[in-house]
Amino acid sequence: MGLNIRDIIPRKELEFVALKGKTVVVDAFNILYQFLSTIRQADGTPLMDDKKRITSHLSGIFYRNVSLLSEGLKLVYVFDGEPPALKGKTREGREKGRELANERFEDAEQREDFESMRRYGSQLIRLNDEMIKESKELLEAMGIFVVQAPSEGEAEAAYLCKIKEEVYSSVSQDYDSLLFGAPRLIQNLTLSRRRKTFSGYVEVKPEIIELEDVLNKLAINLDQLICLGILVGTDYNPKGIPGIGQKRALDIVRKYQQPVLIFQSVAEQLMSLPEEDRFDWQEIFQLFHKPAVVDAEFEFKKIDEEKIKEILVERHDFSEERVDKQLDKLRVAGEKAKQKDLGKWF
Repeated sequence: MGLNIRDIIPRKELEFVALKGKTVVVDAFNILYQFLSTIRQADGTPLMDDKKRITSHLSGIFYRNVSLLSEGLKLVYVFDGEPPALKGKTREGREKGRELANERFEDAEQREDFESMRRYGSQLIRLNDEMIKESKELLEAMGIFVVQAPSEGEAEAAYLCKIKEEVYSSVSQDYDSLLFGAPRLIQNLTLSRRRKTFSGYVEVKPEIIELEDVLNKLAINLDQLICLGILVGTDYNPKGIPGIGQKRALDIVRKYQQPVLIFQSVAEQLMSLPEEDRFDWQEIFQLFHKPAVVDAEFEFKKIDEEKIKEILVERHDFSEERVDKQLDKLRVAGEKAKQKDLGKWF
């Protein structure tokens, strides 16, 4: 679901060359769900192996990250731990959404409406424990460091971005990273670089959002940005305050400034919500201000080609020829990184 404040957030296009040699921390679940929803067959079903096990996420992890590593990036993936109890409503909503999408997919399948099958099929996505385990295995075999967060992966990624000088940015398609205080947020990094549209293919470039630029342009501080997000709706209060969109929320936080006064101004609207949609803004505010996070010492291990082939080729029927070609690229990227590290000593 995520926070929707795209229309008011300043961003800049980013060339891959600008990221060479930089370490970025990726919100793993966010990106894995992106792979599951975008890397699919023409009828909307995910990629699968001969045993009908989903492999879209593994394909995304391997091919997209080989490309990024070849550009000279260092990658850290952060996985979600135990979600806050407040996130339960969001999870219930997503489950209902999947049930509805499944009904519509089956109807489209009977009508042989492949466009609708593709659309609804992309909504039938769920990460299970086995998929998460194998994702970690493959990432580590590729020399990518994996962090297990105690709670929200996005909060952990933002925290590591704040405390570690070697981290350039967090990576996520969602804007919650900004509310968690990430100094920089990169979007579109793991998307396919070409996207099909009605008028043909368009190039997709990464975009960078800098928290300082956001706060300066909007003329607010971080506390007010958190309040703005709560008004619009976060994963902890998905519906927000009905009738208050991004621009109206910005007007409110600028006018009332202090969190207490901001939410006093909408108290009547909040109490008019159905009981199941009401929320305690202070509880949500604290989740963004003081999330459960831990420090982590990054260790980038050697690429394990045998393990990569065991996961992809032997377990999941990937083309050995295609995997070998990507391993050649990965080997070259590893050698370049090694030479760069050696160069620091001379």
